[in-house]
Amino acid sequence: MLTFFNEHHAQHRPRLEIYRGELVPCSEKPERASLVLAEFERRGLGRIVTPHGVPLVSLERIHTPRYLHFLRNAWSEWTALDPANADKDAFPAVWPVRTLRDDIEPDNFCARLGLYSMDSGTPLSAGTWIAAKTGADCAVNAAHALRLGERSTFALTRPPGHHAGADFFGGYCFLNNAALAAQHLLDDGAARVAILDIDYHHGNGTQSIFYHRSDVLFVSVHGDPCTEYPFYLGHADETGEGEGLGFNMNVPLPAGASAAQWFAALETACIKINAYGADALVVSLGVDGFAGDPASRVALSTSDFLRIGERIAHLGLPTAFMMEGGSAIAELGINTVNVLEGFETAA
Repeated sequence: MLTFFNEHHAQHRPRLEIYRGELVPCSEKPERASLVLAEFERRGLGRIVTPHGVPLVSLERIHTPRYLHFLRNAWSEWTALDPANADKDAFPAVWPVRTLRDDIEPDNFCARLGLYSMDSGTPLSAGTWIAAKTGADCAVNAAHALRLGERSTFALTRPPGHHAGADFFGGYCFLNNAALAAQHLLDDGAARVAILDIDYHHGNGTQSIFYHRSDVLFVSVHGDPCTEYPFYLGHADETGEGEGLGFNMNVPLPAGASAAQWFAALETACIKINAYGADALVVSLGVDGFAGDPASRVALSTSDFLRIGERIAHLGLPTAFMMEGGSAIAELGINTVNVLEGFETAA
């Protein structure tokens, strides 16, 4: 498996996040990628390379120019407000909710920060842009390598991407790596691409980007949004709109779902993907469905992640894996690489 590693991921090192009214240490931390890299190298699953940089126009295939402009310049604007801000993460405090306008970009930096965000738990730090941009480079390179003949690729990067929409960040995500990979595959000649999101939290950003399109099928297995982040998207009745009707499938699972329930949902997702007739597959690889993950309320074991990789391999598609969620616990690297090894063994 050809792996593209984001050597700049650790430049995104937010100190704190807001959780239930308190400032607590940020749980999306550099150790996450380090754990996966160490396990991948230990097993020797394939080559690890650095990505070639991609032009901003490639990102504009998914993200709006004004959002990208804001994200590129946010840290310098934040520190220009007050030099002391260099020692603080930037958090939004106001949002354009229903009845408020979002078509006019405010001059006030804090107002723009809220315009482009969906929560108060995703801080901007000094290296956020370079880490997110190099992660996007990994995603596009991973997609391109499939079109050059690779059977499988892996974008080993952070911050993750699937909660980021066309013009907003949230859920620790800033640029949508899975969406960028899928779009590049289309631009590279694929007629249809499927995205399978197996993160415990619904990939709301990916869904919203492709919700009105039929050239990308989005299928997600995740915790019920009635109780799990992102709360406001990911229900089973969301099946697409307009040209995209029938090309979005959500399979939400209740808190406390068993491994058997999870694999039944995965089977439903795979049947949908198989019927779609995709030329390639992008997998949003979140492993926070692990029973020992603090964010999880399902019961997947370490060995279950091998089975997940095997089932995905049986779809028989060129596949690009994007690293998404999973807490920085000892099993994170093992569970992530288990999926990849299961895929490689069965492919």
